[in-house]
Amino acid sequence: MIDIRRVCAVALLLAASAAARADDGRLLATGGATMVEGSAGGGIVPWAVLAGYGTRDESGGTAFVTRVDSGDYALNGYGVAYTFRNRIELSLARQRFDLGELRRRLALPYEALEQDIVGAKLRLGGDLVYSAMPQISLGVQHKRLRDDALPLAVGARDGSGTDMYLSATKLWLDAAGGYPLLLNGTLRSTRANQIGLLGFGGDRKGGRSLVFEGSAAVLLAPELALGIEYREKPDNLGFAREDAWRDAFVAWFPNKRIAVVAAWADLGSIATLDRQRGGYLSVQLSY
Repeated sequence: MIDIRRVCAVALLLAASAAARADDGRLLATGGATMVEGSAGGGIVPWAVLAGYGTRDESGGTAFVTRVDSGDYALNGYGVAYTFRNRIELSLARQRFDLGELRRRLALPYEALEQDIVGAKLRLGGDLVYSAMPQISLGVQHKRLRDDALPLAVGARDGSGTDMYLSATKLWLDAAGGYPLLLNGTLRSTRANQIGLLGFGGDRKGGRSLVFEGSAAVLLAPELALGIEYREKPDNLGFAREDAWRDAFVAWFPNKRIAVVAAWADLGSIATLDRQRGGYLSVQLSY
């Protein structure tokens, strides 16, 4: 099995040694940030953009760490992504979902659920800035729980599954009162319960659902963006409903090597605990 921690360490060394390369390539902020599952995008939604700032003649990628804390639960994630000639992105991510309050209430023998995610994204056509049509990309995320005993016990059918999605993203440079405006729409085919942390499929529905995800952001300055996101979710498990996710974020790109995203996220009800809301923070290094 791939040791994601070692891969991330190598990626950070590459980021330090290849920092000068980030001065070339695409416009600042057009590489996006890294969403919670490791693909290039916003915070909770993948975009059609690919990781890093490389053009069609260059390759490069990103390393990231993310934390979301609702008070009752906490989600920590880290990983890397690499893009080949602005055509295909490959990513690896690991998530740890601390059960917190649910563990205390139910005296669960588990402290956390962990998940590995292997992703790939292919740019099909278009360009974020320089073409009339949006950039369009097709992506997959294969997810596997490191221990699926608890999800299977509460009604999940599988401990692994694969999401497929199609994203379209466009940046208009003079649209929102003179400020650049980014819009993204994503259609996802999934069986994942709480993005896979509670397994795949369930006692209420075992098959795939087609769900919508969207993002909108205004660039107040080349290095600063404000935006909102929405992520529809399936509702497969009978023991607890699953709500859509939402967030409002601010993204700071001081240069092409660093991106910082802070957000307020509303995750709805998770595993019987309602009103899961809290802070989101993600740091990305590009190389």
